[in-house]
This record gives sequence, C-alpha cells and structure tokens, in this order.
Amino acid sequence: MTLIKSISGIRGTIGGRAGDTLNPLDIVKFTSAYATFIRRSGKSTSNKIVVGRDARISGEMVKNVVCGTLMGIGYDVVNIGLATTPTTELAVKWSGAAGGIIITASHNPRHWNALKLLNEQGEFLTKDDGNEVLDIAAREDFEYADVDGLGHYTEDNSFNQRHIDSVLALELVDVEAIKKAHFKVIVDTINSVGGEILPDLFKALGVEATFLNGEANGDFAHNPEPIAKNLGGIMDACAKGGYDLGVVVDPDVDRLAFIQEDGQMYGEEYTLVTVADYILDHVKGATVSNLSSTRALRDVTEKHGCKYYASAVGEVNVTTKMKEVGAVIGGEGNGGVIYPESHYGRDALVGIGLFLSSMAQKGLTASQLRQTFPNYFIAKNRIDLSPETDVDAILVKVKEMYGQQADVQVTDIDGVKLDFPNKWVHLRKSNTEPIIRVYSEASTMEEADELGKKLMDVVYSM
Repeated sequence: MTLIKSISGIRGTIGGRAGDTLNPLDIVKFTSAYATFIRRSGKSTSNKIVVGRDARISGEMVKNVVCGTLMGIGYDVVNIGLATTPTTELAVKWSGAAGGIIITASHNPRHWNALKLLNEQGEFLTKDDGNEVLDIAAREDFEYADVDGLGHYTEDNSFNQRHIDSVLALELVDVEAIKKAHFKVIVDTINSVGGEILPDLFKALGVEATFLNGEANGDFAHNPEPIAKNLGGIMDACAKGGYDLGVVVDPDVDRLAFIQEDGQMYGEEYTLVTVADYILDHVKGATVSNLSSTRALRDVTEKHGCKYYASAVGEVNVTTKMKEVGAVIGGEGNGGVIYPESHYGRDALVGIGLFLSSMAQKGLTASQLRQTFPNYFIAKNRIDLSPETDVDAILVKVKEMYGQQADVQVTDIDGVKLDFPNKWVHLRKSNTEPIIRVYSEASTMEEADELGKKLMDVVYSM
C-alpha cells in the first residue's frame, strides 16, 4: 500500500486499486472531506478555494478531479495553473479564499502525487484540523450541492508575477546590489514549476541564469530530492567554472539548495543559516528551526545576541513556534526558508533573493560565505519498520536509557532527541514513510554517522 494519509494531506503513487494508491476515488473522498471541514470551520465567509499544481505528469488528471469535486461540494474554484507551493499559499491570501489545495508530492519521484491542504491564511492545517479532515474522510461525512448550488470555475494566471513582485518589494532583498554584482548562476528546476517562474525572477534581479532540466513537463531528469547524490550534473557544471552559484529547487519550489562556484555542495542545512545571519545583520529577533536541523542556526543566532528556539518537525510546527516567539526568520534544515515579512511558508524565491543579497552586500563568493559559519555535518539514516513494530515503545526505551546521563539533554516533543555537549541524534517516526528517521550531527561526518549507527544498533537490540 502506498497511500499515506496524514494531517498534512494525502500522498501516494498513481494507479492501482482504490484505498491502496492515489486514484480518482480517493482523491474525491479526501477533497470532499477537506471542503466539508473548511465549510464547517466557519473561519472564512469566502466561497473560493485556490488550486495550484506542480508539473507532474499526473497533475492534470488530479487537478481535474480536485476541481470538479470542489465544485460539486459548492465551492468556486480558482485554478492558478502551474504554480509553486509558496505561490499557491500567497494566492489564497491575496484572493481572500477560504483555503487552497496544492497538488504536489514535493521531492517524491515522478510516479507519486499528493494533496497539500491550506487554511484561509494560506498556511498548512494544524494537527487538530488535519485529524478532523481524516475523520470526515473515514466516515464519508459529506454531501454535495444540488444543481443550483454547484460552484463555478475560473482560471487566474497572474499569481506567478505577483509572487515575483512581492519578493522584489521585500526591504531586505537588495535588488540594486544584486544587479551591480552581475551574478552568473546555473539553475536546476528538475522539470517542474521552477522552470516557469525562476527565469522571470532572475531576469528581474539582473542575474544571468542558465537552466538545466528547465522544461516543466514532469518527466524528472533525476531523483528530484535536492541532495548531493542527485545533483551530479549541476555540480560538475559549476566545477568547470564560469558560474558564481548553482541553484537547485525541488518540484514545488519550497526547498532550496546551493552549489558553490567550485562545484561543492554549499549544504542544504546552511541555506537557512545563511539567510538568518543576513536577516539578523539588519533586524534582531528570535529564530526557529526544527529539532532535526543543524546547530549552526543556534550558534549564529546567539552570535547576534538573539534567542534560538526548536520546534517539532513539520512546517506547521515551525510556523506555530515562530508566531509564538515572534521570530524574524525560521525554517527547516532541508533548505526551507520561512520569512514572516513575506508569509508563513517555505519559499525558495524569497530564499534566493535574500541569499543573493547577502553575497552581494558582503562581496563574498559562495565558498567564502560558507566558511563564515560553524562547520557541522549531519548524517541521515533510517530504520525500516515492520507492521508489528511498536515505535512508541522503542522511543520510550531510548529516552529511559539516556535520560539519567548528566551530559545528555533529552527532548521528546517529537520522537526523542539526545543532545550531547558537541553532537546530537534525533529519532522520530516519519509522517510520510513507514520508517524511523535517525538524524545525527557532529563536527565530522564520520562522527555523526557513528553516533547515528550507534543508536540504530540500540534500537535493533531491543
């Protein structure tokens, strides 16, 4: 079974039997449940729902089913076409809609797709709201409009440009400095919507951009997760010289990674760290990242005399903590930058504007900029689960084993994180796959991997 139902939406492979995969019947059921939840919540008087999608091959089919179902419930649909996740989030706010659905499986391979669900603020549903949608779907507790109550359908392709304009208007995106720097970049948009919007962004910034995999046809040229093992093409291109920076986004353009001018990975974890350092140079305030993100953000934040906070993993958890502490910048170590001056959502366009502003103002190359930050390495391992695995019991035992050690700080708001003086390891059950994620960080990759493997051996011995 590859149909994954979670508080953040529904995700699965295309084709197969109902209930097992992402197919038209299940798309109808979960779209109906979401629309019913939005109606009953009473948080918006609007009768509009925004729908945007990435360029996946299945996107057109899924979009048609989603839009027709929303109209059947009685909602007016605003289809914004091929659009990034942050563009869709902003479109919900700007159009005064009651919510939005983003049709994207993010970094999953080409045969996957998903429905990501937004509230009236253009933000992901909370855990309680997501659980209510799942409950409505399980009970099939929804009904459809009569013929006079059916919704209407419109298309609005203006939001990509509006998104670009909003990035250019941000006070700390130094457009003039970027233009004067005459940057040359190479960009991998992995055959999705980044190829639709990023050319216009770079043109507006006066950046000369060369594109790899720029056609938005959904036939991904490589595994779309923006990590080193998938990015040999752009890394080789940068290593040959002629570019100031390599820029990589995932299919829905909410994750952002960079390649240095020498062809080396800048480090996906350091996208947020670099942007945060630049923000804190200009505005003091709190920062937030999730428990599985690098300590470098904490170090940089404290260097500026500010306070760092950690949240549970998941964008909605990060944004909730950001609002709680009034953070000026936050995000996730997977290259997700959340800048409240724009909106409470991971946004690669915002990240690009702020990162280039930092390079331009400081007059540093990407590799020089990277060397200004503390050097940590994160090892990412996984434990595959069997149906009978009691994950909660495993995590309780790990907590008990290490909770009495004086040199270990234990955090259990999301799985179990063990903070040692100079390293950490975090074990948590994945929301999207039947695995336990084991992330560990230390001053060398070897030490980080050794720590992760040690905890994996502990789990295997239980």
